[in-house]
Amino acid sequence: MIEVRNVSKQVVTTEGTLRILDQINLSVADGETIAIVGPSGSGKSTLLGILAGLDLPSEGTVSLNGKNITAMDEEGRAAVRAKDVGFVFQSFHLLPGLTALENVALPLELNGDAKALETARYYLERVGLDHRTTHYPRQLSGGEQQRVAIARAIAMKPKLILADEPTGNLDSENSQMIADILFKYIKEEKSSLIMVTHDPKLANKAKRKIKIKDGKIV
Repeated sequence: MIEVRNVSKQVVTTEGTLRILDQINLSVADGETIAIVGPSGSGKSTLLGILAGLDLPSEGTVSLNGKNITAMDEEGRAAVRAKDVGFVFQSFHLLPGLTALENVALPLELNGDAKALETARYYLERVGLDHRTTHYPRQLSGGEQQRVAIARAIAMKPKLILADEPTGNLDSENSQMIADILFKYIKEEKSSLIMVTHDPKLANKAKRKIKIKDGKIV
């Protein structure tokens, strides 16, 4: 599924070069669930962004299903994401001017799904929000917004879900609900899940935990 080889990330600041990731090597198999843990500022979210092709490493390669996404341009990486990757953000990233149904349907429409609204309605029902389809993000609670974001991600039936602190802004009840939805999808679709989290309960649900400290796997 994923092969990460010698990935490093550096940025130039006014105080010199800052090394965010340092020679990361990682293999992820089909159907595997992984929690990336570690202190704030250790490079976890940066690594997740690189795995998704949202960012590029300064050194090294990332291959997804045998394709070297680090050698692609942005258009190529976006095409891979649209086909194979679902990304769940901590801050939801819903479009405020669209309803819950429209937020879920938009990526499907862009992908040419002629039944985008029907598909979106089905996945909102799967996350328990069939009664909130016409509501806008501002009319939804944090937990409901995250469920819309997950419905949007899984509606594309990705083989890989990347989640950046998916329960970070939620209370314990909603956190458990989000975890249940994610892991149910992974089990049913035999997909892989890589999540960055500070939540020990969520991390313990994964088959494997990877700790990052100072940009390195420890």
